[in-house]
Amino acid sequence: MTDDGTHERRRHPLRLLVGILLLGILASALVLLGPGLLSGVRSEDGLLGGGPECIVETPEGEVRLDRNEAKLATTAVALLARGREAPDTSGIDEAVLQQLADGPPGDAGPSLTCQGPTASDLQEEQLTVTGLTPRAEQVREAMTGVFGDQSLGGFAPGGFDRGHGAESTHYDGRAIDIFFRPVSEENRRDGWMLAHWLVAHAEDLDIQYVIFDDRFWSVHSSRGQWQDYDAPEPGNEILRHLDHVHVDVLGGGSG
Repeated sequence: MTDDGTHERRRHPLRLLVGILLLGILASALVLLGPGLLSGVRSEDGLLGGGPECIVETPEGEVRLDRNEAKLATTAVALLARGREAPDTSGIDEAVLQQLADGPPGDAGPSLTCQGPTASDLQEEQLTVTGLTPRAEQVREAMTGVFGDQSLGGFAPGGFDRGHGAESTHYDGRAIDIFFRPVSEENRRDGWMLAHWLVAHAEDLDIQYVIFDDRFWSVHSSRGQWQDYDAPEPGNEILRHLDHVHVDVLGGGSG
């Protein structure tokens, strides 16, 4: 019994030592492989579940924002561009604000992407006296509050029944065109500033599509990536949305 007890006491420290070594190896592996392991745990849309809703591509790399940060940043740069007082953005990376204000170096284009939450319980709406539905009118008023008076089109009192493609949301009073003419690098950057603001505020304003500069964003894509827009006439800058930002809202009901 004495010998058995002695062997048992000797084994206990050995087991403890082995356990400590294994824990150390596991901890080291998590530190080294953690980012790689996490990168593999993604949804089918390529985004981490529960992660930041928006991404800004800066020269230093991706910066992830939640939706409130994206709304704050896009609003601040738009107001500053007009020489207006902007909200406090001290909690947001300066590279994000610079990117949203200036756009990609050398060429205007999309810098902000946001996931597209879809409201499923909206009621169908009729035209108001402006020729827009209340949801579209809300977008117009919100834009004016941040960007001031703009050159708008795509709607009229009483509505449209021609001049746009089949199934166009302009006929339903759900779409607005915001013009940036003539087509130039400066106007493209201004157009992208607005397009980013619309995407950041898509959830609040029930926005469905934003189209600009041969690209489009859709609320129906949970990844929220900008995609190539195939215009029916590639030589037509209007149909390619080079001279205007198109925004439309969800129809509600079955629309």
